[in-house]
Amino acid sequence: MSGKQTLRLTVDGMSCAACAGRLQAAFDTAPEVQSAAVNLLDHSAVVTLADGADFDAVAALAKKTGYPVSRAKADDDSADHDAREADRLRNAALLAGALVLPVFLLEMGGHAFPGLHHWVGQTIGHQTSRVFQFLMIGAVLLGPGRMFYARGIPALFRGAPDMNALVALGTGAAFVYSSVATFAPSWLPEGARHVYFEAAGVIVALILAGRWMEARAKSKTGQSVRALVGLQPKFARVVTDAGDEDRAIEALKTGDILRVRPGERLPADGVVTGGETFVDESMISGEPVPVGKAAEDAVTGGTVNTGNAFTMRVTRAGDASVLAEIIRMVRAAQGARLPIQGLIDRITLRFVPAVLLVAVGTVAAWLAFGPAPTLGNALVAGVSVLIIACPCAMGLATPTSIMVGTGRAAALGVLFRKGEALQTLGDVATVAFDKTGTLTEGRPVVTDVVPVEGWARDDVLNFAAAAETGSEHPIASAISAAALERLAAESFETIAGQGVRARVEGQDVLVGQATLVGAVDATLGSKGEALEAAGKTVFYVGVGGNVAGLIAVADAEKPSARAAIAELKALGLNVAMITGDGQRTADAIAASLGIDRVVARAMPSDKVAALVAMQADGPVVFVGDGINDAPALARADVGIAIGTGTDVAMETADVVLMSGDLAGVGRAIGIARATMRNIRQNLGWAFGYNVLLIPVAAGLLYPLFGILLSPVLAAGAMALSSVAVVGNALRLGRWGAGSAGRVQAEARAQDAQAVVT
Repeated sequence: MSGKQTLRLTVDGMSCAACAGRLQAAFDTAPEVQSAAVNLLDHSAVVTLADGADFDAVAALAKKTGYPVSRAKADDDSADHDAREADRLRNAALLAGALVLPVFLLEMGGHAFPGLHHWVGQTIGHQTSRVFQFLMIGAVLLGPGRMFYARGIPALFRGAPDMNALVALGTGAAFVYSSVATFAPSWLPEGARHVYFEAAGVIVALILAGRWMEARAKSKTGQSVRALVGLQPKFARVVTDAGDEDRAIEALKTGDILRVRPGERLPADGVVTGGETFVDESMISGEPVPVGKAAEDAVTGGTVNTGNAFTMRVTRAGDASVLAEIIRMVRAAQGARLPIQGLIDRITLRFVPAVLLVAVGTVAAWLAFGPAPTLGNALVAGVSVLIIACPCAMGLATPTSIMVGTGRAAALGVLFRKGEALQTLGDVATVAFDKTGTLTEGRPVVTDVVPVEGWARDDVLNFAAAAETGSEHPIASAISAAALERLAAESFETIAGQGVRARVEGQDVLVGQATLVGAVDATLGSKGEALEAAGKTVFYVGVGGNVAGLIAVADAEKPSARAAIAELKALGLNVAMITGDGQRTADAIAASLGIDRVVARAMPSDKVAALVAMQADGPVVFVGDGINDAPALARADVGIAIGTGTDVAMETADVVLMSGDLAGVGRAIGIARATMRNIRQNLGWAFGYNVLLIPVAAGLLYPLFGILLSPVLAAGAMALSSVAVVGNALRLGRWGAGSAGRVQAEARAQDAQAVVT
């Protein structure tokens, strides 16, 4: 096969960060692979092949590394894998617990209650008790615990030990030592003839229980993708000559006419062909208010019809739909490798071998300097070090936070096309906006109508609209759209450079510059000058030889713009605007929105130069929507595209706002900061846990307090560390009700109050 291709693979056998790190390192150094991202959390890898490479080469490389791969199916869901894994681990943990419990009660009960110890000796005998423990724990290690040996021992022979190898060494050492003490006690010093069968068995049971809890918790991190997949109905109602028929979604074609009843989800993207309704588009925009839809309005698959029944024509279905693209974006972002992950991978690759050295050093130190029973204490300390040093928590620290954070962002209408933007957005210093179509609606609208005394506002507008009917200028369309009554024009004439003349209801109507319509009094003229100073285009209207008033037209601000900028400032960010408009118009819009830094008359290359200058103060975000914004979106540290913009802009951007609501910019930065903060918390917990507890497991506290950590407690602590990291990441799923949301609400309230007053 020639040409480059990107494959999404399912990986088997990964159980800890060291596993993922080794497979990642193998891919990074392989000539067949151009780039790769291995995700421990969802057992996947996204691999871009080099020219001429194929799947077989990658599969052979992965198998040699010890982690076989297969092609992921289109509908693969990591939650299904975690659910199956959780069920398997639950059964294994329960079986291990049932086998270990009598041994634990027999051995530990004898320590807690000396009477029980003596009773065992007088009835079945201590030797019989040890043989019974040997059989029960042997069954545990050969049964539910066999997975640790099946994966860990081969990893040792490959010279790439992982977490399974640590567990296999620790429990195997305890079992072999106890077996020697049971069947060949003369091989050991008299004071060291102790058994640790219960420790080996409880370690296996606790680690299996911990992995069970971890698999259950991990399955929750993929809820965002599962929720998106669940938005796609299985069948559509297709209108045919023979009547309506139900058809599988996979069989839909462009041009099919569908009937959508109240309460149903739309099966595909399309346009309304019949009927009027309201559609809940919160899947796209994050906003719960339904949107009105009528003939020729676009609708999106997966949204909900909350109004009347209607018909629609399919424009995109299946993998070409907006919903399918959203799912692809979310999955790509969730599998991203942030720059910080490189450091974690380098540490975890060396971590397990370092732990083995520490365990060997611990045993040697106890044998050389420890108190009696020297051999027994050395075994306990060495096994505890092996068990407690699992790097699973480190491996889960970053991907869990990325998966939950990007999923929560998608639910709020913010799609991270590139997960790396999470880390950059967390450190952003400046947010620069394009104006037209981003901060403004991107089309002219009538903003002011000022009649002179004796004229009504609506009459001025209606006469002007009638006169502009014959013009194709966008501003003429804006005036016509604002009129409440459609008057007929009997004639139409364009006066070059000045305006238009028309005959309406028997009167001459002039619309254009002040010099065209006649003498404008000082009051009306001053109002016109003030509106022009605010960046608006002013037209004077004359009817029957007299000045009737003026109309101001402008590209109106988006309703969400002012509140969004106030929110960004509240987050401590600099806000700038880069536009191709003239300086006066740009300054007026910036002053109205509260933007301090303005770059006007900027061509696409000028926008890039302006961003480069801003980057001297720190990372810069650029928010745009048009084709001419693509270079700036690519040059910025993070490019954010408005989802209502062009495909070129969205393909170039790192983040896409699925609606035109600019509040999404603050949401994107807020969730990025929260995700990076969550990652740092997870890493602090994971590294701190190992730094603090490995010395304790080695026996650091024994000389001071006589405390030697039991391998059983080490296994419990290790299991809980991974569950704690996943649980902390899941908190991101509730992001959005905190300070950022309050700032936005307060800014909108102030904006509304300003409009009222």
